[in-house]
Amino acid sequence: MDYRALPSGAYTLSNVHVPACLLGQDGDLVLTEISIDAQGALSEPQPIAIDMEGALVLPCFTDMHTHLDKGHIWPRSPNPDGTFMGALTTVGADRVASWSAEDVRARMEFSLRCAYAHGTRAIRTHLDSIPPQDGISFPVFSELQADWAGRIDLQAVCLIGCDHFSSGGPFKETADIVARTKGGVLGMVTYPVPDLDDRLRGFFALAAERGLAADFHVDETMDPSSETLRSIAKIAAEVGFDAPITVGHCCSLSTQEEARALDTLDLVAKQGINVVSLPLCNLYLQDRHSGRTPRGRGITLVHEMVERGIPVSFASDNTRDPFYAYGDMDMIEVMREATRIGHLDHGRSDWVRAFTATPAASCGFDAPSFAVGAPADLVITRARNWNEFFARPQSDRIVLRGGEPIDRTLPDYAELDALMETDT
Repeated sequence: MDYRALPSGAYTLSNVHVPACLLGQDGDLVLTEISIDAQGALSEPQPIAIDMEGALVLPCFTDMHTHLDKGHIWPRSPNPDGTFMGALTTVGADRVASWSAEDVRARMEFSLRCAYAHGTRAIRTHLDSIPPQDGISFPVFSELQADWAGRIDLQAVCLIGCDHFSSGGPFKETADIVARTKGGVLGMVTYPVPDLDDRLRGFFALAAERGLAADFHVDETMDPSSETLRSIAKIAAEVGFDAPITVGHCCSLSTQEEARALDTLDLVAKQGINVVSLPLCNLYLQDRHSGRTPRGRGITLVHEMVERGIPVSFASDNTRDPFYAYGDMDMIEVMREATRIGHLDHGRSDWVRAFTATPAASCGFDAPSFAVGAPADLVITRARNWNEFFARPQSDRIVLRGGEPIDRTLPDYAELDALMETDT
């Protein structure tokens, strides 16, 4: 339940805190006011003023790396041991057995309702794309993209392992499906295979021929010998690929020799590659061994990246599936946990951009804005400063879309019960 009621129509929210970096200013939080006109846009001051008592206000979020097609299968397909391979094999079996158009749509819709209630306005999702799944999931995605227009902007990325890639094989048809999808992005998981460089050349050629951006799952392992991020940066430079490139995970950087890891980051920075860190999923899967306490967090080198000017974002990743058993498409939860896991709480005052402006720019979504005329799409919290914000989950937040408070009632898990029934 929202912690307070707001009126309809035009009004000014006085005495609110906004991150200075989102106003183009230096410093941490700025005490200011936000005005909303009767059309739901940010405006000049209005006659009715409401004292918000220092409430911290953020723009609605962009969640740039999710897996809506996998979401919420945990009740029927839990990870047997919590490992990465346990996740990979369990999802593969569940996909073959159950991922009809009806199943995928219902679970994706459920996740979108959660994200919307929590204050997310834009999402990029990866879609498992080994045929025939690409022919099932992408049409469902396009339907949801149209259904959710005006509430959540959606992009889709195809997802295959690099061992399934060939320039003339089935992936070419997948690339064509992506190209026909509004905002489609070409994606692939990279891991060390002997001919990875040639596969990357072919991948970039397919993307360039279709005018598509690229988005990779990269080095999702604690094995320091996994250096496919380095290959992506070098091959992208070699072939002159000039569309946006995003890489996610990059866990192995955290276990590599320092000089080598930083040299790779210099290549990434030179190529202008966007990075998205997925700390919740990586903390769940990485360095997991039965009966042994994990030593590594799995988070990539986000501090070293931002120091080099690399655009860094954080995102939800998986939700209640074998790759991550928990989550609710809540970007405030991602902010809280990323801050704790990655030590984002000292040294910089602009990390909030990694959950708002930076992912929007990396994906090409509309930028969040506090400028007059921008839509009043806001998340208002009871917290008056960052310490209060991170100390509690902000479950009583207010979400405004077009200046109007939305119904933040979350869908009941029982709605999915029929999909969770199995023969075993």
